[in-house]
Amino acid sequence: MSVVDPFPLGAATTLAELARDPHPRLALLRAHEPVSWLPELDGWLVTRRDLALSVMRDAAAFTVDDPRFSTAQVVGPSMLSLDGDQHTRHREPFSAPFRPREVRDGFTSFIERETDRLIAAVEPAGAADLRSSFAGPLAVAVVTEALGLVGTTATTVLSWYDSIVRSVSDITAGHEAGPAGAAAYAQLRTAVEATVADRGGSSLLGSAAGQLTLPEVASNAAVLMFGGIETTEAMITNALLHLLRHPDQLALVRADTGLLDGAIEESLRLESGAAVVDRYATRDTVLGPATIRRGELVTVSLAGANRDPAVFPDPDRFDVRRENARLQLAFAHGPHYCLAAHLARLEARIALQHLLERLPALRLDPDRPTTPYGLVFRKPLTLHVLWDSPA
Repeated sequence: MSVVDPFPLGAATTLAELARDPHPRLALLRAHEPVSWLPELDGWLVTRRDLALSVMRDAAAFTVDDPRFSTAQVVGPSMLSLDGDQHTRHREPFSAPFRPREVRDGFTSFIERETDRLIAAVEPAGAADLRSSFAGPLAVAVVTEALGLVGTTATTVLSWYDSIVRSVSDITAGHEAGPAGAAAYAQLRTAVEATVADRGGSSLLGSAAGQLTLPEVASNAAVLMFGGIETTEAMITNALLHLLRHPDQLALVRADTGLLDGAIEESLRLESGAAVVDRYATRDTVLGPATIRRGELVTVSLAGANRDPAVFPDPDRFDVRRENARLQLAFAHGPHYCLAAHLARLEARIALQHLLERLPALRLDPDRPTTPYGLVFRKPLTLHVLWDSPA
């Protein structure tokens, strides 16, 4: 007698498909297997928004605090990989500068200057890859400014970031991480210690050192660096791609810059920089149609939840006037909601506004098409654009 697979769609889902073009498959899973077992993932995938919220809100049942958590294997325990009182202890010392008013007062001028500097560098050419020449460098510069590391440059921070991300990605893929990530993290720790010694409590890192050990400050600095570069670069690049792919929506934004915030939220909904977040079941529990066993991996598909038609009608359509776009979960939810979400939004808003103002007839390069790609983090690998350069 044959045994019927209770999750046939999950069994047929490949990680390659989810990296390349996940949304049709996620729609199928959400409709028929909203909590599905994926053999290739060796874990559960949650695609319905209400169930995703249940997982992210309940840190007691679905935790990040597990030895398999890849980022912690590279940089040690941090606010990203701890729950409960320890999570609060690690997160709280970094919270104050990322509140809305503090972000606006503390970062607006710097972001505007850096944005204009980067645009001026490419403006005469009339063409550029805006991911590598604009969105990425801007994200790195803002993180470097936020951390206030002494004796470092944005280029150095980017090199550390690249090495650490590569190690985390290797571990996530089941490979052994090379030595470059550990070496880069050691250099970051040295810079953190020098910053605390030099600037004391006048810096973000120095004030955190009053409540955490130096290794804990360094671990959280690495997490802030990781999140601030990867997801913000993706946020800006994806939003540009969505606007340029939809001239009618771009025209609405050009006619009313008040719609720019809506365009950013809608872009985050359609293609969040972080497509998934991982949790681990702390006990046997029932979630929707599934019985999850203690210790099993539970991956929340933010990409799936953000296109749930029960919440977002016509979910695949890019609509800068969508009234509830801010219900998107690109910044996650619950205790691990993105600490720097306000800063990321400010960065994206200034970046897009200045690009649209400064680069006339900004458009995609028809000879170099692109699309978002990635299993965990999703963005176009390149974003080649054209504009009418000054005569």
